[in-house]
Amino acid sequence: MSSLENRALAGSAWQQVIQAIADRWSGLVHAVQEGIHTISDGIHHWSQMFWVQLASIQHQLGDGLAALTTTIATASLWHIVVYWLLLLVAIAGVIGAFVPALPGIILIVGAVVLWGLIQGFTGLGWALGVALVAFLLGVAIDYLAGIIGAQKVGASRWSQVGAIVGMVLGFLGLIPALPVGGPILGILIGTVLGAAVGEFLHRSNLELWPRVQQSFRVGIAIVVGTLVGNLLQGFLAVIAFVVFLVATWGTVYGG
Repeated sequence: MSSLENRALAGSAWQQVIQAIADRWSGLVHAVQEGIHTISDGIHHWSQMFWVQLASIQHQLGDGLAALTTTIATASLWHIVVYWLLLLVAIAGVIGAFVPALPGIILIVGAVVLWGLIQGFTGLGWALGVALVAFLLGVAIDYLAGIIGAQKVGASRWSQVGAIVGMVLGFLGLIPALPVGGPILGILIGTVLGAAVGEFLHRSNLELWPRVQQSFRVGIAIVVGTLVGNLLQGFLAVIAFVVFLVATWGTVYGG
């Protein structure tokens, strides 16, 4: 084969290589263009969906705010707000019935009466009656529990007065050496110390050690009697609260 023919074959081979490279490059460019076009279509599609969803959310928020404004303007929502405030007052009354020196069942009576003045006393007969009976029984229990507990250990009037004074001072945090515990612990310790001091002052006819023993025996007896009384008052408060809740829940929520 002549050199001319060799050159012709080499030139043909290079042309084939160049053509193959050009074809590959053209295919690659076409694939990239197709990918860019697909991505662009996807971005456009998702962009349209995003703005449609955003517009829908804005529309829903607008409708929700309008509905909320309309609801707030109605009296029924204010009744519900007042109702829940009175329920919180009644719950505070239940807690106070268990804790000495705090208002208890009287708060439940007040909640029932206020709801009756706002909503009407129709259907509140049982709730008001139970609350009043619970309050009167609670007063009687509070008095008798302290008296009976004091009488069992021969307590004097001085110890009972001292217990009241100590309870108040303990509640106000005025009892020394009580950096922790809060008003409840202050009430208990203050009551014991107050009753003990009152009894100690009264029993001046006794020797020192019997006098101290009697004083603290009286203080502990008064505290135990008070705690038992508060426990009973707490159960009465729970009953009064449940009756109030049952009598009013259906009228508020249409149950």
